[in-house]
Amino acid sequence: MKEMERDQAEQLFALNETNSSGALLSGVDYDDEFIRYLWQEYLYPEQYEWVLIIAYITVFIVALVGNILVCIAVWKNHHMRTVTNYFIVNLSFADILVTIICLPASLLVDITETWFFGPVFCKIIPYLQTVAVSVSVLTLSCIALDRWYAICHPLLFKSTARRARNSIIAIWIVSCALMIPQAVVMECNVMVPELANKTLLFTICDEHWGDDIYPKIYHICFFIVTYVAPLCMMILAYFQIFRKLWCQQIPGTSSVVQRNWKPRALQCSSQKAGRGQVKSRINAVAAEIKQIQTRRKTARMLLVVFIFFTLCYLPISILNVLKRVFGTFDNVNNRATLYAWFTFSHWLVYANSAANPIIYNFLSGKFREEFKTAFSCCFRMDRQNDEHLNRARLSTESRKSFTTQICHFDNISKTSEQVALANVTTSQTSNRTANNI
Repeated sequence: MKEMERDQAEQLFALNETNSSGALLSGVDYDDEFIRYLWQEYLYPEQYEWVLIIAYITVFIVALVGNILVCIAVWKNHHMRTVTNYFIVNLSFADILVTIICLPASLLVDITETWFFGPVFCKIIPYLQTVAVSVSVLTLSCIALDRWYAICHPLLFKSTARRARNSIIAIWIVSCALMIPQAVVMECNVMVPELANKTLLFTICDEHWGDDIYPKIYHICFFIVTYVAPLCMMILAYFQIFRKLWCQQIPGTSSVVQRNWKPRALQCSSQKAGRGQVKSRINAVAAEIKQIQTRRKTARMLLVVFIFFTLCYLPISILNVLKRVFGTFDNVNNRATLYAWFTFSHWLVYANSAANPIIYNFLSGKFREEFKTAFSCCFRMDRQNDEHLNRARLSTESRKSFTTQICHFDNISKTSEQVALANVTTSQTSNRTANNI
């Protein structure tokens, strides 16, 4: 919250009422001037807030473009339609939803501390925000479980694209159902009731439970369900995944396929056998080595995505628990610092949406190639347009030069014909003269 609180606004309004009551005698209305004063002194962005606005705009562009490219890359290429990539597309779709609907409203509220969108969107936008958070964390949990089954217990459960799609549908249904209380309790309220009929300034969109025990129960459950429990589960899953990929034998692979594989030892042990068997054996082991390297790259990328999600959502989760459950910030004197912490934590949530495509670009060769192809296509279209313009110019110039050459050739031919006719006429005249003589 900004430095101006409810009591300060009420004091200013009381001062305005005093001035306006005196102004009634002189016929001057101070309402417009008072509202203009509030906007300039308390709601207009300060210098450091302009930096925040630039950061929000950057995150908006990167998150929107990057996540759309992720969806297009998986949609265009059949070889990328794997179970993990289906979940990644679902995560990108949730990030797009947050970026388009929630980020602009959150920026405006953080800067002006005023809700301008009315009571209907006061219920819709926070609800969609919490749904997107739930979808993201449940999707990351499903990715971790899928990788855990595929690497640690491949014979117990087989992932398929159909099961992945069913899981995604279930994730959205569960998230929409769990977050219904968030839409019910959100209401618009004017921080200074005396300003209700004069301006939208200081209109806030906040929770109204009716009893103090209900928000504490809800936010404790929300923190456990959407952060603590998935976090613990994913830590255990990735710990076992990394232990299997780097330290132990993976079920279904040869004993020589792990990190200490030595091709020379394999060849020496197989010298007694035929060359065909040795070659087929080496090819099989090489294929298993390539598969393990691919799994390691995928696990490394997913772990980085999980770590970024954990770090970006940690500050806002802790601040919400301290505010809603324990009431820690009710009597804080330094409101500017508290406001800065909340604003930065909100920005981190949206920055996580922009970070995921960047992680895919650096840690996944397939996504990197698709991103390069998408950007090269854009530049190629520009180049093709330039080439078409150049070709049109060249063809126009060549036509002009060709026309000029034809005209020049016609002039030369006409001149030569005239010279020839003159020569013929001269020769005929000379012949006649000679005959007469």
